[in-house]
Amino acid sequence: METIESMVKACQPLGDAICARLIREIHELGFLPEQIAATPVYREARFENSRDPFSGQYTLCAYWHSPKGHRVGELKFHADGSFFAEYDVCLPHPKDPRWFVEAVVAWGRGDVIKSEPKLLPALGD
Repeated sequence: METIESMVKACQPLGDAICARLIREIHELGFLPEQIAATPVYREARFENSRDPFSGQYTLCAYWHSPKGHRVGELKFHADGSFFAEYDVCLPHPKDPRWFVEAVVAWGRGDVIKSEPKLLPALGD
C-alpha cells in the first residue's frame, strides 16, 4: 500500500483544481470574498485513509475544520478514480432570498469536475 504522504502528493494537482472549482461555485452564486470566512485549500486539509470493507480498497479523505474544530468540508478520492467534495457555506443566498446556501459540492472522475450548490428553501417570515 502507498503511504498517505505519497497519496496526498499524487492527488494534489487534482485536489487543487477541485478546491478552485468549489471556490468558483461560491463566487458564481454572488458571494464576495469578504463574505466567506474560509475557503477550501487542499494543502490545509487533514488527511487520512479509509478502507472500504467490501472492496478492501482505500479512499484518501481530506477534511477541513473551522478554527473551533467543527468539520466544514471534505474531499474523498476513491480507488476507482472518482471523487466527491463538499464544503459548507451556510449563508442566505446573496442574490435570491428564496434560498439558503447549505454548501457547494463537486464530483467527477479524472480531470472531469462537475459542481453545484446545495440549496435549501429559505425560512419564511
